Amino acid sequence: MGTVTTLPRGRPLTRTDLDAMPDDGHRYELIDGTLIVTPAPSAQHQTAVLELAVLLRARSPGELQVFISPFDVALAVDTIMQPDLLVARRADVTEHNLPTAPVLAVEVLSPSTHRMDVTLKRARFEAARCPSYWVIDADEPSLTVWQLRKRAYEQVGHVVGEAVFNAEQPFAIDIRPVDLTT
Repeated sequence: MGTVTTLPRGRPLTRTDLDAMPDDGHRYELIDGTLIVTPAPSAQHQTAVLELAVLLRARSPGELQVFISPFDVALAVDTIMQPDLLVARRADVTEHNLPTAPVLAVEVLSPSTHRMDVTLKRARFEAARCPSYWVIDADEPSLTVWQLRKRAYEQVGHVVGEAVFNAEQPFAIDIRPVDLTT
């Protein structure tokens, strides 16, 4: 039988509450004090994350580091998120988390996370001034890219299949969504 965790009532959750969550294969995140629990991702989801991580890591300049989930992005005491993939300045990374916005946050859509990824998480990374936010739909396959412009995200790209997105941020790289699904 698994561990039973009792959550406090009547107040937003914090990092301390998140640290008490069981290690049960689920992803636990906090967004503005609200607990978000998602199941383990599918093989197709993980393939897209891994393929993109390999591409980004090969082109990443030395001052940046690529991480795959689970790795905490601690934006506030009540907001700890784990994007599927992130790129951060090495100087900002601690042993346990990234205590500031990454330079790139990426989510790969899943049926259970689709709405949260394109609305709530995108809005929270925008508010934290994360310069780039990417969403991958491995089923289509497609890539949608937003960049921070004047404190708000602007969609700067949407490519499908074999079409190429020529990213300039966080560094120059060409991405074809079909290459993330093999």
